[in-house]
Amino acid sequence: MQFVIKAYDGKGMLEKRMKVRPRHLEGMNKLGKHIICAGGLLDDEGKMKGSVLILDFPDRAALDEYLANEPYVTEKVWEKIEVEVMNVVLVNGEKVK
Repeated sequence: MQFVIKAYDGKGMLEKRMKVRPRHLEGMNKLGKHIICAGGLLDDEGKMKGSVLILDFPDRAALDEYLANEPYVTEKVWEKIEVEVMNVVLVNGEKVK
């Protein structure tokens, strides 16, 4: 199952986000093939205000397990998280099997 996650930082969290970011990126590296796409959401000034992730997990329980251990969650950087099931059809212009 593929999921699109939109996670929004709490107000005034940019400094904390940057402090926690190395642990977040380390966790992202461990996810490996589960990541279809990931990046930061930017405000009008080009500063990070959240994240968007498109992830592939066997089920919602596996995604929830990842989120429970995500540093931006455990350190309360992300204030609001939206998760929707997605049907990924193309990646980098290539059809997904």
